[in-house]
Amino acid sequence: MQFEVWAPLTGHVAMLLDGTTYDMARDPERDGWWTAEAPAADGSRYGFLLDGDGPRPDPRGRRLPDGPDGLSAVVDPESLAPRPAQPPHTRLQDAVLYELHIGTFTPEGTFDAAAARLGHLTALGVTHVELMPVCSFSGRHGWGYDGVAPWAVHEPYGGPAGLARFTAAAHEAGLGVVLDVVHNHLGPSGNHLPAFGPYFTDTHHTPWGSAVNLDAAGSDEVRAYLLGSALAWLRDYGIDGLRLDAVHALADDRALTFLEELSAAVDELAADTGRPLFLIAESDRCDPRTTTPRATGGLGLHAQWNDDFHHALHCALTGESQAYYADFATAPLTALAKTMTRVFFHDGTWSSFRGRTHGRPVDHRRTPAHRFLGYTQTHDQIGNRALGDRLSASLSPGLLACAAAVALTGPFVPMLFMGEEWGARTPWQYFTDHPDPGLAEAVRSGRRREFAAHGWKSEEIPDPQDPATRDRSCLDWTEPEQAVHARLLDWYRTLIALRRTHHDLRDPDLGAVRVAHDEERRWLTFRRGDVRVAVNLSPDPVTIALGRNGVRVRASWEPVAHPGPDGRIHVPGETAVVLAP
Repeated sequence: MQFEVWAPLTGHVAMLLDGTTYDMARDPERDGWWTAEAPAADGSRYGFLLDGDGPRPDPRGRRLPDGPDGLSAVVDPESLAPRPAQPPHTRLQDAVLYELHIGTFTPEGTFDAAAARLGHLTALGVTHVELMPVCSFSGRHGWGYDGVAPWAVHEPYGGPAGLARFTAAAHEAGLGVVLDVVHNHLGPSGNHLPAFGPYFTDTHHTPWGSAVNLDAAGSDEVRAYLLGSALAWLRDYGIDGLRLDAVHALADDRALTFLEELSAAVDELAADTGRPLFLIAESDRCDPRTTTPRATGGLGLHAQWNDDFHHALHCALTGESQAYYADFATAPLTALAKTMTRVFFHDGTWSSFRGRTHGRPVDHRRTPAHRFLGYTQTHDQIGNRALGDRLSASLSPGLLACAAAVALTGPFVPMLFMGEEWGARTPWQYFTDHPDPGLAEAVRSGRRREFAAHGWKSEEIPDPQDPATRDRSCLDWTEPEQAVHARLLDWYRTLIALRRTHHDLRDPDLGAVRVAHDEERRWLTFRRGDVRVAVNLSPDPVTIALGRNGVRVRASWEPVAHPGPDGRIHVPGETAVVLAP
């Protein structure tokens, strides 16, 4: 078997394979690369010795059975679970995504346990499962954003074979799979890449320290390393799309950016395989160039999360006004109306949170709505709160139903966060499992210090290292059977079905979206083709003039009569209604 590793700053490289040491030779064709031939089989353990130091795991290793500080294990691609010949071909325009965390979607926290719950998702009507990061990280439990091995799959979840089985099961169920990947930093524990080469640079700095080297000396190989990892998820595991974490934190001054290079490579793979592969960015820049096609000067990513939509909706529902919510909270329904028609609230406007103007306008006449994802909750917007409380912890079922109606019938590609469809009462808190006591204490005290600045008592902040914090964050699968939760779940199913059957609710024309609202009386209506949606966030009933349009009630949270001949509709408090011809 051929082994290879990039170690450009090392004078001698050897490989330890199943207890035997093999010297590696420089590759005459590739500067900095070392190669060796050695007998190996699926599961063989190996690592590299760099000038006698080590062994260290393979940076491109697919499996780390003993965690990031252990040896790599050979993975035979033929040993992975077979995939169906025809995975789902749902376009992003027609998608409804469902974000889930393997470690808390079920108490078992494994790929196989999650796969056993896929029937719930198919009955719900979503089209894609968006997995939070599954790369290997230190400890058993964590969010996954502290991954240190971008080619390896976290062993406690089930390793590479478990991911392959999950993807195959999802495809068999008619669901696509999107994977969250992190290219902007690696975790603080178990990161061996600096020993191999210039994977990081002090040219730029990020909130996590030195930046990943995308533009300094040696960055060609670093970019190839990350690019190869991204394509491997799509090609070798049959993943249908990638969510790219915090692309605004990718420090890259090269003329051809890494994101453009990645989008071009994914488009090429999609053409070669005949599969609709896509990239979804997380970015706080409010810059339409992120999703503008490369041919017209953009980065060419296929979609991005729209946090401005979330913030406006969140403020309208909760009345919160702290931190980055401040600008949206002044007139939240006005802010929501702007995001539903112009995408970004901050499109060159003043941002009090940043202390400067922020963003750039979207050309809503030419930009399709499916370039953006809309949502009421995400792992970030729940888990980064002091107590990890969901909207269901403070909002009535009626307001939860209103939120769902706006997200699922609005102009953007909808995304749900696991459990929101039944109003889960379990929190989703920040949890870690760092084996290093010093790092564990730094994380614990840092989080308590962060929220103490906002008035929280330290004893109120869940200890990230306490196993109970993770356990509290697991979904309670008895809840959907309870009446109050079952009613909300049925509402979500109804809305998703309406989105699927009414083409107007999937129309990409942002310029055709019409929104009206009353800030004081707390109602909002919007039009998508022949479909009308009315949402009353007030506890009091309201009468709304829809105009003479011949629509009838197709779904409502509380009973609502059809509009009268004058086009006026009476909407009870905290109720949403969908109308169509």
